[in-house]
Order: sequence, then structure tokens, then C-alpha cells
Amino acid sequence: MKKAVVASIIVPVHNQEQYIGRCIRSLLNQNYTRENYEIIVINDACTDNTHKAIHVFKEELRVFVNKEQLGLPGSLNRGIREARGQFIIRVDADDYVHAEYVNILAMHLAVNDYMDAVCCDYQLVGADEKIIAVKKWFEEPIGCGIMFRIEDIIKLGLYDEELKIHEDKDLLLRFLEKHNIYSIPLPLYRYRRHSNNITNRTDDMQRYMEILQKKYPGNLIAERILK
Repeated sequence: MKKAVVASIIVPVHNQEQYIGRCIRSLLNQNYTRENYEIIVINDACTDNTHKAIHVFKEELRVFVNKEQLGLPGSLNRGIREARGQFIIRVDADDYVHAEYVNILAMHLAVNDYMDAVCCDYQLVGADEKIIAVKKWFEEPIGCGIMFRIEDIIKLGLYDEELKIHEDKDLLLRFLEKHNIYSIPLPLYRYRRHSNNITNRTDDMQRYMEILQKKYPGNLIAERILK
């Protein structure tokens, strides 16, 4: 029988040995009762030393290993299916978060039934963790920095596993058709910019963006998000 928690943090990872430790330490250092949240790490068939970095924290994590690489949306979906929390939130393995990240987002959802999801702003940081810019989530949305009620995401059908890139934008557009998102103007997420970011794969980024644009023609919200 699954032991219920309030929040499930899902960390999909593929070959991020350099950054995954920093990510996990920030999640363990939350100003939120440890018994109230779980950290689910999905090892997406890593071929580097990521598994060794994860092993250091094994007692504090729920770790699942994909025998074959599923890609980001497939790994996220596996994490959601394994989640025991009322709320789910994603943190990418090369990023990290403020100590109040889970506490503030979970508190807003817990006490406000009319909120379907809450998001926070984020700092864009370099590989050395120096701040490059502070971004407003609603102006430049990313897949992280947003906490959902798990039942809403399940009803949506989870992430589209055919979209290896921009899966977050697709989920967001489907979510906004039925639900609301409230913004918390605090930069609690740290989005790391480095040479191996998926966003550097410009040809793939453009190809999947064109797929999404065809999927949501004439949608005013899509026109703002798919830019």
C-alpha cells in the first residue's frame, strides 16, 4: 500500500552526472516537512556516472530505472504513475531550487481549492550558478516551476510521449483549456543554462515547434506560448 504524501517531486535524468547532485541536495534542503514530500528520480537509461551520484542519496529517494531510454515525456509519465502525492511538480536534473520552493507552492494549493495549479518565477543561471536574468514564468513559461493537482494531469492523459521536445508546452496548452494557473511572483526555481541543454538542439526544437503550431491553429493562447 502506498504511503500518501502531500507533494511528489519528479526528477527525470539522462546523463547529468555533473549536475544531479546539486539538484537533489536542493530538494532535500527544503523548508517543508520531509515526511510530506517524496523525491522520485527516473533514471532514463543513463550511460555515464549519474547512477553513482544518485546512489549517494539513495535512502532519501525513490529511484526507478528505465531499461531503455524513454525520453523526457516518457520518464515524466512514469514518475507521475509512481507518485503518491496530491500535488506533483517537476525539477529537471541539471537545475536546482530555492529552499521555499515546495513549501510555498504546496501551501497555495492546499489552502485554495479554486487554484488548479500554481507557478513561480525563475532565475536563469549559468553553469557556474551565476545569475544571468530573472524571468517571469507567464512571460517565458518552462516545464518546471509549476505545481499541479495530480488528478488533473491524469485526466488530461499525462504528457504526449511522441513529443520528445516541447512536451511541456503541449501539456500546458491542454491544461489551460480546462483549468487555471495562478502565478506567485517569486523566483524560486533555478533554470541552468549550459552547453548540453536540449534548447541548444535548434533543428529539433524547430521541428517539434512546427508540430505543435499545426496542432493548435488559431489558438490565441498557443500563439503566445509557442513563440
